[in-house]
Amino acid sequence: MKRWILLALALLSSSLAAQSYPVKPIRLIVADAAGGAPDQLGRAVAQKLSDSLGQQVIVDNRPGAAGVLGADIASKSPADGYTLLLTTTSIYALLPNLKKNLPYDPVRDFVPVSRIATASNVLVVNVSLPVKSVAELVALAKSKPGVLNYASAGIGSPAHLAGEMLNLLAGIQLTHVPYKGAAPALLDVIAGNAQLIITSPISAGAHMNGGRVRALATTGVERNPRLPELPTVADTVPGYEISQSWGIVAPAGTPAPVLKRLSDEVMKAMSLPEVKERVVNTGAVPAGDTPAVFEAFMARERQRLGDVIARTGIVLTD
Repeated sequence: MKRWILLALALLSSSLAAQSYPVKPIRLIVADAAGGAPDQLGRAVAQKLSDSLGQQVIVDNRPGAAGVLGADIASKSPADGYTLLLTTTSIYALLPNLKKNLPYDPVRDFVPVSRIATASNVLVVNVSLPVKSVAELVALAKSKPGVLNYASAGIGSPAHLAGEMLNLLAGIQLTHVPYKGAAPALLDVIAGNAQLIITSPISAGAHMNGGRVRALATTGVERNPRLPELPTVADTVPGYEISQSWGIVAPAGTPAPVLKRLSDEVMKAMSLPEVKERVVNTGAVPAGDTPAVFEAFMARERQRLGDVIARTGIVLTD
């Protein structure tokens, strides 16, 4: 009897806490440097959540190890709704297939809130590189094996996998140079310290529009509707395909009523015309999934990209 009373009190306490949630600022961990795609999306959502929840949602940038650092911090945070993680394809799909002994488990340690956006990547090069197509890039790389560098947001990041897929499927030898986030990686491509990067149009869009990098192709099966002038990499390198997705997750054990409130507010934010326009203008496609739909999507991506990694034999050696 005492046990049931304690359980009832615990449930009542959880329910009351959820009804008053939130009573203090919320931290949204973004496992990427300021200016990168996750950071831009995180800040767009955080601003709208701050308005709708009545408490400030603070973006906490924790770049490093392709997202491992930020995911680890989030997984060990209290499951009370006051710490969230902007998860990425790297965090929930790539790293679990590429690395052993991760300090977090994407299924065990997190619960889904909502997917917010998806985008095919874009291959951009330094403007001084004498290539204007994927075919010319492949030809130049074949003439100079190991000389051209490709930047990434870190070991195990989507840009890393994208570069290694290009190496394998095009039969070339680009050298990987990892950075602590997409923003510093792009800056070095602009500076000419690295010759190219395959990254999200959210990260590269302003630099493409400003003429600081040259876009050659996108990486989806079909052309990106926001960049219709660009061919796909697969037009030149058959079988090439990679994209990125972003969403909000919370530490496992977060009370269900709190999760529902968060999910409802994120989906509401993603339905706003100004948010949709902001996402679409970057080249991404707005989402706003329910937790169940987002959970199923992440499971499919883990399987799909795991199959790609196994089929292409990609191994992390750096």
